[in-house]
Amino acid sequence: KMAGSSPPWTGSAYLFLQSTCKTIALPSLYESSQKKPCVFKALKLALADSTGSVNGVDMLKVHCSHPHLIVQLRFCKQENCRRFLRSYRDGALQKSLQSHLQLSLATAMVPLEVELKAGSEHLDQMLKDEDRCLECIYREKPDRLPDEEITELEERLKSLMLHQSTNNNVAGKDCPSLKPPSQPYPPQGSSLATQLTFIFQGQQFDNRTITPDDHQKFAKSVSKKWKQVGRSLQKSCRALRDPVIDNLALEYDREGLYEQAYQMLLRFIQSEGKRATIARLITALEENGLVSLAEELLGLHSSEDCS
Repeated sequence: KMAGSSPPWTGSAYLFLQSTCKTIALPSLYESSQKKPCVFKALKLALADSTGSVNGVDMLKVHCSHPHLIVQLRFCKQENCRRFLRSYRDGALQKSLQSHLQLSLATAMVPLEVELKAGSEHLDQMLKDEDRCLECIYREKPDRLPDEEITELEERLKSLMLHQSTNNNVAGKDCPSLKPPSQPYPPQGSSLATQLTFIFQGQQFDNRTITPDDHQKFAKSVSKKWKQVGRSLQKSCRALRDPVIDNLALEYDREGLYEQAYQMLLRFIQSEGKRATIARLITALEENGLVSLAEELLGLHSSEDCS
């Protein structure tokens, strides 16, 4: 190739990460405003290890799709992509991710399963053919600029790096939340996947699974905002991804808002099983200004007070 005869080499791929430890759910950690910077830092450092450069590969977006954390990657030089592929193929990237997650989260080793895709191609099945992998990645041109959230996390990480001491014991104080919303995440040290309690309005509540009574109260009181709550739950629930919510609205249009809301939450409960907890529903209600309904579900006042 002659210099200047073609645009710079760029390509895109998706890195799928899943913890094999039942008590560690990477999407839940990333959805926590408190833990998100810690997870992001681990991702950034491990990717830098894989290419030998902080700028060797860019993160464009991080998707939470339980049980996977999916990172969209952009490569701007073929050589950087080659280094990444070799690190991935040799297992070095996986080990680096596990190590950095352990340090950033101040927890035990985080066992991971990893998968790499470019479009519809599963690159794990062709890792021995490096040139073919490169071709697949090159065909998938990056379709976006880094999300605003990624840019903000990058800036926060740079700031932390400037002020961080050489101590590698990175605890919670090195990972402050970007936005401190009132969300019912569990206390530090407890498992997000199986959290036993959560905080709402300064009070601690048992994090039980959603009951039939909760289900009916929700459907009765949520009214037109059921779709907004569904889109909040959608962030961590595959079963509610687009266009499911719109389809439910059409399918149960004749039955009215109660049935639409009931069916939406039923999808969530059936899909998530034991992970369909009251904490996740309360978070979704808070995000959409439905504090009174959240209080009703937690028994803080009666339904009459809500009406």
